[in-house]
Amino acid sequence: MLYQMHEMQRALMAPLTHFSEMSAKLFTHAASPFAYTPLARQVAASYELVYRLGKAYEKPAWGIPTTEVNGKSVAVDQEVALALPFCNLLHFTRDLPAKVRKADPTILLVAPMSGHHSTLLRDTVRALLPNHEIYLTDWIDARMVPLSKGAFSLNDYVRYLQQFMRHLGPDVHLMSVCQPTVPALAAVALMATNKDPCLPRTMTMMGGPIDPRCSPTQVNRLATTKPFEWFEQKLIHTVPPQYPGAGRRVYPGFLQHAGFMSMNPDRHVKSHYDFYLDLLRGDDEDAEAHRKFYNEYNAVLDMSEEFYLDTIRTVFQEFALPNGTWEVDGQLVTPSDIKTVALFTIEGELDDISGEGQTRAAQDLCSGIPAKRKQHYTAPECGHYGIFAGRRWRTTICPQIAEFVRKY
Repeated sequence: MLYQMHEMQRALMAPLTHFSEMSAKLFTHAASPFAYTPLARQVAASYELVYRLGKAYEKPAWGIPTTEVNGKSVAVDQEVALALPFCNLLHFTRDLPAKVRKADPTILLVAPMSGHHSTLLRDTVRALLPNHEIYLTDWIDARMVPLSKGAFSLNDYVRYLQQFMRHLGPDVHLMSVCQPTVPALAAVALMATNKDPCLPRTMTMMGGPIDPRCSPTQVNRLATTKPFEWFEQKLIHTVPPQYPGAGRRVYPGFLQHAGFMSMNPDRHVKSHYDFYLDLLRGDDEDAEAHRKFYNEYNAVLDMSEEFYLDTIRTVFQEFALPNGTWEVDGQLVTPSDIKTVALFTIEGELDDISGEGQTRAAQDLCSGIPAKRKQHYTAPECGHYGIFAGRRWRTTICPQIAEFVRKY
């Protein structure tokens, strides 16, 4: 019933939201006489704040029309290289001769399925594009997947990654950010055990919970202090009839968003108040930066019941990967079987999602990889998002990854 109540609330709020949007424009548009009244700026700022707090946030556009290669602007497009029920393998195609594109390393960038859309990695893609062929896992909102397509579990996630790697061939470089570091390591480990010829050349793992027992964060503590049944009973709800996935059991995006906001409520309140002040001052640049950030941050997707509960149990409660007890299709996940794939682990010193040491744990688990083929970097004074977006990512971390993949 909670999902239905949420949709009902959205429907009831819709008239106010639309009214606030139109009113904000009415008091700011140059052709409107209301824009020149004494309190126009204050009224417009108030209306826009109400509008942004009440509006529905859809998946943002990628917004990467071009990239720069050797000092020249090159057009970029997106095409689906492989379509599966819960994920599209997205290829960022650069308008370059095939010979030039083939000379660049191919990266399979595994985006998180942890609430936000894959567009969260826009800055990651943008920085990698000039020198790499980029393929990305574009996960589909579970409420948009019909029940007839079946379930989607954590083990299915592993199988999807293996299918993508086999589709791209043995020259691919695997790069995973946050949550998918765990299934990515499992996928490669199982392929190594089975001597799969399509093993990637390298694995780059960034800010993920390989071993959540290291420097546990608020996210980790929630999973360990609540019993499994609590997640099953309190957080799983049924998709209502108006969506293609009607009847599917999911962890709804709106609940995940509430969880994101509750982690740093003071910061979000201050951010919205600062946005209001920017509108009053006419500081369009800072106001637009706020809009862009929250257009992304507030756009969330539903996760299937099976995947979410599997992740809680397997990753955060049983620690099955570091404990060596995780089985996929009856086969034990054994990272020590990986011997030829080079490994690069990256962490942020101030990461409050995946604490320091959680990703580095892959270095010990992958004991079969020679030390000379392993690399680690901890970004000083860097939070979770800073390792894959922003200035430090572009100027320090991305160049290291580019050098690492070219080495192999």
